[in-house]
Amino acid sequence: MRAGVRAGDPDAFSMLFDEYSRAVYNLAFRLTGNWSTAEEAVSLTFLEAWRLRASVKPEGGSLRPWLLGIAINVNRNMSRAARRHQAALSRLPPPPPVPDFADELAGQLDDARQLRRILAVLGRLRADERDVIALCVWSELDYDSAAQVLGIPTGTVRSRLSRARGKLRELTADCSDPVSPAREPGAGCEQVQGDREIAARPMQEGTR
Repeated sequence: MRAGVRAGDPDAFSMLFDEYSRAVYNLAFRLTGNWSTAEEAVSLTFLEAWRLRASVKPEGGSLRPWLLGIAINVNRNMSRAARRHQAALSRLPPPPPVPDFADELAGQLDDARQLRRILAVLGRLRADERDVIALCVWSELDYDSAAQVLGIPTGTVRSRLSRARGKLRELTADCSDPVSPAREPGAGCEQVQGDREIAARPMQEGTR
């Protein structure tokens, strides 16, 4: 696959997408809390992967860390663009009121509120701390792979993750959500079970 990706082989990129698109989507959704934004991030990530295909080293293991590194940068760029867009919208007059459909969308709103609480907590972390949470906890990369993605020493990944966990413990007493500081890299992402699971639930990467 590495040789095919480096050569720009469409079949290799099709295999790459089939293998890792859900991992990219899960990471993007947890960083943004928005389904459509996450889908856009997947498209942009693979477009950027095509542009950067020559950077793939001839030898190595899985291309998942390489793709997730691209996804991190894509989401950063999208976040900056969204903030600029929101700033522009804030200067416009408010829109007229619209009918309230809360009763029909109660389940989705509950999910969205819970995800907003999670993202609000994460928003109080530094960007580099959010990155290690996203890679080591949510995407289950090991320390070495996360270090490769971020271009930093493995020890720095460990220290940032430890610092992020400490801050999360101070910010919330609930460790049952998807940003639980107690979860080690490589552990599964357990979700709350019930009639309606939380909005932060990712698609199962192992299911085709």
